[in-house]
Amino acid sequence: MKPTTPTLKTHANTWKRQSSKRIYENPWFCVEEDDVINPGGGLSHYGKILFKNIAIGIVPLDEDNNTWLVGQYRYVPDCYSWEIPMGGGPLHIDPLESAKRELREETGLSAASWETLMHLHTSNSVTDERGIVYVARQLSHGDTAFEETEDLQLMKLPLEQAVDHVIAGEITDAVSVAALLRLGIRTRSPV
Repeated sequence: MKPTTPTLKTHANTWKRQSSKRIYENPWFCVEEDDVINPGGGLSHYGKILFKNIAIGIVPLDEDNNTWLVGQYRYVPDCYSWEIPMGGGPLHIDPLESAKRELREETGLSAASWETLMHLHTSNSVTDERGIVYVARQLSHGDTAFEETEDLQLMKLPLEQAVDHVIAGEITDAVSVAALLRLGIRTRSPV
C-alpha cells in the first residue's frame, strides 16, 4: 500500500451494528455490548461504556502563573494521583456551571474569567465520555466543600513546575496531562 500524505479529514463509518444489549447500569454510566461487523468484514463483540456526565477539568491560574493541583487516592488504579481539579457535569447542565461548582468544591476558588482550553475524548476506544477543560483566572479564595468520597490535598505551584511533573511522569491522569501540556505550551516564553 502506498503511503499517503497525512491529513485530518474524516472518513465514513465502516462499522455496522447488528445488535446491542445493556449489561450493567448505575447512576454514572452503563455498559453495553454490541454485535458488529468490523471494518474488515468480520463479526465482533464490542463492549462500550456510556457516560451520563461530561468530564470537566479546570486549570486555575493566578496572576503570577501559579496553578493548583488536587491530590487524592484513586480507588480503581489503586494509587495516589495529583490532578487538575475535575469532576463530572450532568449532560443537561451547562458545562461551565459544572466547572465553576467543581473548582469551588475542590479548591475553594472562584474565578471571574473563564476560557475553554480544550475538548477531548477520555478513552475513545471503549467509552463515549467527552471532556471539556477550562482555564480559570482572576481567582478569589473561599471554602472547599469536598464530597463524601473525596479526601483531597491541595498544592499551589507554578504552572511550569506542574508541566515538569507531567514530563517527569509524576502526573499521569490523561485529562490533567493534556490540559497542563497544552496550557504550558501556550504560556511559555518565546525562545
